[in-house]
Amino acid sequence: MVGLSTLCYIEQDGKYLMLHRVKKEHDINKDKWIGVGGHFEADESPEECLLREVKEETGLTLTSWRYRGIVTFVSGDGVTEYMSLFTADGFTGSMIECDEGELVWIEKTKINDLELWEGDKIFFRLLDEERPFFSLKLVYDGSGNLTEASLDGRELAI
Repeated sequence: MVGLSTLCYIEQDGKYLMLHRVKKEHDINKDKWIGVGGHFEADESPEECLLREVKEETGLTLTSWRYRGIVTFVSGDGVTEYMSLFTADGFTGSMIECDEGELVWIEKTKINDLELWEGDKIFFRLLDEERPFFSLKLVYDGSGNLTEASLDGRELAI
């Protein structure tokens, strides 16, 4: 099975808006901290999906964002997700309660202290380094353990 999704890290005052996934049953991201985003609807571009999902999950309307990379997430459970990764630093509106978890502003320096997917730590490093657009492939074993990673087609040590 193949999925298409967006993932966005909204930045403000040295913090990212993180979503602690604690509300949905049978959630592959259960108890993890992730960005906001979700699956494409029919005929959407990555940017249209980004704007819709951020609005639905946070109540915020993005006014400034960057397409940072594509992340190929191989779950090990027969699902491969192609995630369009964005950061955003401009928005309007007021935050709402998210039905998928708790939204919390977390200092960027504390992100790696959270319960994250191992591969997320790689793309947070790439974002921090201001790496230009990248392609990151993350392969998991079906139990949440990262077994392989490659950046722009080259294997990474994990």
